[in-house]
Amino acid sequence: MPLPKQVRFVTTDCYGTLIDWETGAYEAFQKEADRDGFTIDRNRCTDLFVNVQREIMSGSYELYAEVLRRTAVRVAQELGWDLEPSRSNFLPASVPRWMPFRETNAQLERLSKKFELGILSNIDDKLLGSTRRHFRVDFDLVVTAQQVRSYKPDPAHFKECQRRIGGKTGWVHIASGYETDVVPCLQAKVPVIWVNRKGRELGPGDKKPTEEVKTLRDAAKLLGAA
Repeated sequence: MPLPKQVRFVTTDCYGTLIDWETGAYEAFQKEADRDGFTIDRNRCTDLFVNVQREIMSGSYELYAEVLRRTAVRVAQELGWDLEPSRSNFLPASVPRWMPFRETNAQLERLSKKFELGILSNIDDKLLGSTRRHFRVDFDLVVTAQQVRSYKPDPAHFKECQRRIGGKTGWVHIASGYETDVVPCLQAKVPVIWVNRKGRELGPGDKKPTEEVKTLRDAAKLLGAA
């Protein structure tokens, strides 16, 4: 499934693709843990965050802010940090401070000059609104988990995007999440550029994305926008 010859609409995931959530979430955990004199290993925290959050999201839908609160409590338990559940709001409260990657705004500006832009994100509208203040471009389309009441890799984000833009012709998705974005795009036959920042190697049963790049700038170059 090659990239379309004429691209008209480019969508991206937000956290991990545009926003450095790993640094933001770790710093939030450590800042709160400092109150108790507890030190957190970043890699362990990140791995637990991903796994616990995925498990919570696979259940019945609830706002992402609540997913984060539950994630904070569970991760703390796994780390051996005795965090009172009443303090768990530190994590959703930190989202407005999660910053874009250094390349993000320049590449979004380049992409916006050539294509319509959209965000498909596993978040709620309020928290995404706080993140969008970090961007120098506006988006023509925004699909959140709150709007479709489900979390990727459920296909609802992609189905809703297809409905709003009037089909899949000329649409390309850019994302760093393999399981959350690349897999459902391949299943839906939506061309997808995987921003593989960490150089993850695919397993023998994993399907290759349409294209694989290391940075958002490389993705923009592929689309003739950089």
